[in-house]
Amino acid sequence: MQLMSERGAAGGGLRERKKRATRAALAEAAVRLAAEHGAEKVTVEAISAAAGVSVRTFFNYFDSRDDAFVVVDADAGARMRRAVLDAPAELSPLEALREAMAAELAEAEQQHELWRLHAKVLHASPHLLARGVGAHMAAEADLADAIAERLRGVGGTSGPGSGAGPGSVTGAGSGLYPRLLAAVAGAAVRTSMDHWSAHQEEAAFLDVFHEVFTLLAAGLPAPSA
Repeated sequence: MQLMSERGAAGGGLRERKKRATRAALAEAAVRLAAEHGAEKVTVEAISAAAGVSVRTFFNYFDSRDDAFVVVDADAGARMRRAVLDAPAELSPLEALREAMAAELAEAEQQHELWRLHAKVLHASPHLLARGVGAHMAAEADLADAIAERLRGVGGTSGPGSGAGPGSVTGAGSGLYPRLLAAVAGAAVRTSMDHWSAHQEEAAFLDVFHEVFTLLAAGLPAPSA
């Protein structure tokens, strides 16, 4: 789940910040109501009232009630894509993706409770869970496209971190490397969150996140005994 971070909300002009804040308020209201009462019992009217806006305003941000449970921050993917493409050329694709994700997860510890409730809502409703999986796969595909575009822009398949030369089956041109990197990075975020949730007293979330990506960058060496 990609709830809007404070970093994301701070971008853009006043009008854009207000729009992001309204969308975030509606998504949070939807998740909290669904976690308490069950998604099928939550109405658009109840979500709007809890967020302090009109039903008309709700439909300015979401096409349907279910979208409020699933499509929480529609701009997060675009922000990460832009961050990957704009990252310094000397960064490897993995490093560029790590920095883009870290920016979105800057408020992860504060958002943890809401993420937990969101997972509860999706798992309690098969059709919402299916939509959530679909949204995740679409976001992953968008990230893979951004990685592929970055590889083409900073040297193609022979660029840093590509792991293959021109014409190789594992090169950027085949789409295999970008897809694998996007999928692995997504798994790394989930692993970071799961580990941090169980060991919150030991380290900050972003420290765990960066440690996971350090292990990935090193090729996942086996830990010493």
